[in-house]
Amino acid sequence: MNDYLRLMYKDCKIDDKVFDLCNEVEESLKERFQAIDEVAEYNQLKVLAAMRKNKVSDAHFNDSTGYGYDDIGRDTLEDVYADVFHTESALVRPNLVSGTHALTVALSANLRPGDEILSPTGKPYDTLEGVIGIRETKGSLAEFGITYKQVDLLPNGNFDFDKIKEAINEKTKLIAIQRSKGYQTRPTLSAGRIGVLISYIKMIKPDVICMVDNCYGEFVEVIEPTDVGADLCVGSLIKNPGGGLAPIGGYIVGKKEYVDNCAYRLTAPGLGKEVGASLGLNRSFFQGLFMAPTVVAGALKGAIYAANIYEKLGFKCVPRGKEERFDIIQAVTLESREAMLAFCHGIQEAAPVDSYVVPEPWAMPGYHDDVIMAAGAFIQGASIELSADGPVAEPYNVYFQGGLTWYHAKFGIMNSVQKLYEKGLILQKSEEK
Repeated sequence: MNDYLRLMYKDCKIDDKVFDLCNEVEESLKERFQAIDEVAEYNQLKVLAAMRKNKVSDAHFNDSTGYGYDDIGRDTLEDVYADVFHTESALVRPNLVSGTHALTVALSANLRPGDEILSPTGKPYDTLEGVIGIRETKGSLAEFGITYKQVDLLPNGNFDFDKIKEAINEKTKLIAIQRSKGYQTRPTLSAGRIGVLISYIKMIKPDVICMVDNCYGEFVEVIEPTDVGADLCVGSLIKNPGGGLAPIGGYIVGKKEYVDNCAYRLTAPGLGKEVGASLGLNRSFFQGLFMAPTVVAGALKGAIYAANIYEKLGFKCVPRGKEERFDIIQAVTLESREAMLAFCHGIQEAAPVDSYVVPEPWAMPGYHDDVIMAAGAFIQGASIELSADGPVAEPYNVYFQGGLTWYHAKFGIMNSVQKLYEKGLILQKSEEK
């Protein structure tokens, strides 16, 4: 069968040397991939059980317009999400336009002037800096008298429990825990580690709200942060839980009181979850959630494959090839602008959409440096689809994620290697190694 594949990849302009290198790595990962499939199977059954419990039917796929009163599809979808995440309530809406927006709603809904946010996981994702007011921005939480503190992780990636304890005070209302690394090279947090952190914080201040930014982490493990004490968990539907089918949207799950606050903030006080038309999106939301465990498994395999290949070529990777995985993002330190652009050109060229486009760095709103984004996706910005991006600045870290199927993720990585090979950058790294 490899002979047929070799010919097919050769038709796709993959050199034999690149094919052999990548094939060798794939062969070494079979047991690892089997373990990922077992997690996907568990999560598939978990999602299926929630849909069966809530008696999902084709009536739930009908659309609503206007105010969206009595939208049984929307309401049932939210019940399904609450059951999947084992929470009291859920808010799953198309007008949560991104993960950043969903986090903004959760923060602004549950904080009041004089309250303080504490991040025990260091600097938040770039786009949240403006939301919080770390970077002066119109409409930030800081403008409403909400303050912010952060405690950086220790150099080894562990929590600095002593400084966390010192930072918690009478104003501390909400703990913002970012699970994934963002544009950093720190470890992503497992649900288990998040649970330890939450238990510690609750011993110090039991009534504090613990909110987890769960973006890129859904269905990577058999448990979620809400299984280990998170009061709120927030994410984007164009990442893991949308399964590549949701065209927009976000979710907030957790304790009813806090989710209701989010609904009042998203719509209007006194209206909350009762309004909000689904506009014909219910089917894609249901079906995307159903597909999500399998799609996430494919993306996770792609991330592990990428790490093992690029480590073999001498590049630093976070996480490392043999480390456990708790999100779908793979960071690779490429050390030069030329290598970073070549990597992203390879990912873009492997896309089913806009494969002929050459991505270039640009001043993307909300980011400090010019950012390059390779994302030939069916849904704009859907990072559950094959994509790679990063700030074009030293040490030139690129962040690879997604792939609606394992096979597409595999080809994307092979094509990125091909581009570096064509420029002579891989041979140079191999010689140094």
